[in-house]
Amino acid sequence: MPNNSNSGGPWGGGGGNRGDDDRNRGQRPPNRGPQPVPDIDELMRKGQEKLKDIMGGGGGRGGADGGGIGKGGFALIALAAVALWGYNSFYTLKEEERSVELFLGEFSKIGNPGLNFAPWPLVEAVVLNVTSERTESIGVGGSGRGSEGLMLTGDENIIDIDFQLVWNINDPKNYLFKLEDPQETIRAVAESAMREVVGRSDLAPILNRDRGAISQEVEELVQVTLNSYDSGINVVRLNFDKADPPAEVIDYFRDVQAAEQDRDTSEKRADAYANTVLAQARGQSAELLQQAEGYRAQVVNIADGEASRFIAVYNEYAKAPEVTRQRLYLETMERVLGDIEKVIIDEASGGQGVVPYLPLNQLTSGGTN
Repeated sequence: MPNNSNSGGPWGGGGGNRGDDDRNRGQRPPNRGPQPVPDIDELMRKGQEKLKDIMGGGGGRGGADGGGIGKGGFALIALAAVALWGYNSFYTLKEEERSVELFLGEFSKIGNPGLNFAPWPLVEAVVLNVTSERTESIGVGGSGRGSEGLMLTGDENIIDIDFQLVWNINDPKNYLFKLEDPQETIRAVAESAMREVVGRSDLAPILNRDRGAISQEVEELVQVTLNSYDSGINVVRLNFDKADPPAEVIDYFRDVQAAEQDRDTSEKRADAYANTVLAQARGQSAELLQQAEGYRAQVVNIADGEASRFIAVYNEYAKAPEVTRQRLYLETMERVLGDIEKVIIDEASGGQGVVPYLPLNQLTSGGTN
């Protein structure tokens, strides 16, 4: 700053003003009241002067060299530029993140978790979360486009399906470069795969028991299709939320389902009754067959015995006809008269000694008693 003691002020005059200031300061009583607050304008002016000294030095010296920038200013600007470049060039990735580095818009390399360096502005890093699960909902409950959930089954019925496809990224490079719109691509592939699988199935199995198998088949088909595109997408799972007839006919369909269930119940009851009756009939048939077999064996055995006995008697008769004839007569009479109550009267004695009026049956019964 130039010395103003000779000029009396910066404008070459005004020395009297300085004298007035001195008189005024001389008239102010010492140590009375608060000290004066420094002027804000004065503080700002001093700060500007110091900044000019750093940037170019001598900014307040008559204004002759006030527009120049000194070495300190260049160093400060260079430091700021380096800090800005480093801020844009170094970046950190979390464990679930990967980056695709592009050198002048073309693929350079894949960045891994930790500190990475991509010299800006030649290299740009696109950060992707590769582990988070993303969901695409298809059907009435998803995007609101109800027609995408209406599908035709193999037996020419219409079914309304809601499902969700859960996916993540397994190849950041392919995901970034191979697909223009990954979300729409995944939706189109998932819907197409579901229509293909449903078109090969009947309505009843889809509604009742085959949802798990259909989900697995659709998931595999979607993954194969996306792999053929080199999409860099991994299908995590497929959630089969709903499979119903269209809302316009669902009440009638439920009536048909109830009727079919009643029919199935009646058929099962009839089958159970038929099985019971058939089992009983088979048991009775087996019992009768066993009885017949037993009776046949008994009759055959008796006949065989009688034939054997007859042959034996015949053989004896052939040896001694008279004796055999007499024996047969006596055995026959014994067999016939053995159980009969009878009284034999010797006619040679003339019947003497027999009381004519005595009841012979009572006599014999009394005799036996």
